[in-house]
Amino acid sequence: MRFFKKISKSEHVTHLVSYLCYWYVRFVAFTTRWEKRDVEVFYDNLKEHKAVIFIAWHGRIAFAPCFWNRSSKLSALVSPHRDGQLIAGLLKRFGIENISGSTNENPRSAAVKLLRELKNNASIAIIPDGPRGPSMTMTMSPIYYAKTTGKPIIGLTYSIARSKILSKSWDRMLIPLPFQKGIVAVTKPFFIPKNTPKENLENYRKQIEDEMNKLTWQLDQELGVPPIEQGTLPRKHNHN
Repeated sequence: MRFFKKISKSEHVTHLVSYLCYWYVRFVAFTTRWEKRDVEVFYDNLKEHKAVIFIAWHGRIAFAPCFWNRSSKLSALVSPHRDGQLIAGLLKRFGIENISGSTNENPRSAAVKLLRELKNNASIAIIPDGPRGPSMTMTMSPIYYAKTTGKPIIGLTYSIARSKILSKSWDRMLIPLPFQKGIVAVTKPFFIPKNTPKENLENYRKQIEDEMNKLTWQLDQELGVPPIEQGTLPRKHNHN
C-alpha cells in the first residue's frame, strides 16, 4: 500500500497520467457529435472585453479546453495538490498556462498573477469549487477578480450521453465514452460593478452558481446522464 501511495505522488507518474488523459480527451472529443449552445457568447465577449474570467466545475473541466481558442492567451489557477497537478498537465498540453495556488495555499501570490493577467487583457480560468469542494459550490474568488477588473465571468459546462459518473470521487467526475452525442453550453456573461457593496457580493456568487448548476443538470437530463448531487466533499486523504 505504501508503495502505491509513493508512486502516486511521483512527478513522473503524474506526467504519464496527464499525458494519457490528454489523448483520451482528444479522442473522445473528436468522436463526439457535439451540439454547441451559446458558445459564440464566449467569443463575442472575449473580443469585446479583450479578456474574460472563465469558470468550469471540477467534475466538468476535462473537456473544457477543447473549446478554447488557442489564439488567445489563457492562464488557469490550479491546485498544487495531486489532482490539481493532473489537471495542470492536461491544460498545459492544450496550450493553457498554469498558475499554482488556491484559497488555502499561495493565495496572495496567485491572486497578484491572475490580476496582472487580466489587466494585461489575458484571460484567466478558475475551477471555483476546487480543490477542496464542496462540489459545484462557487467560492468568492471569481467575484473578486470580476469586481476588481471589470472583466466578465463566463461559465462553461458540458455533458455526453452514456457517460459514467465517478460516484466515489468528491467532484462526481464525468467519464464519457467515444462516439456519443455531447452538448457544450456557455452561460451569459456576469459583470460585477466595482462599486458593489461587500454585503451584496453573495447575491452575485449565488446567481452564478445556480446558473452553472441549472445548466449542467439540464444537459445531463437531456442526454440521460444520471443526476449528480451538489455539495460533496473530498476525503481527507485525497490531498495529503
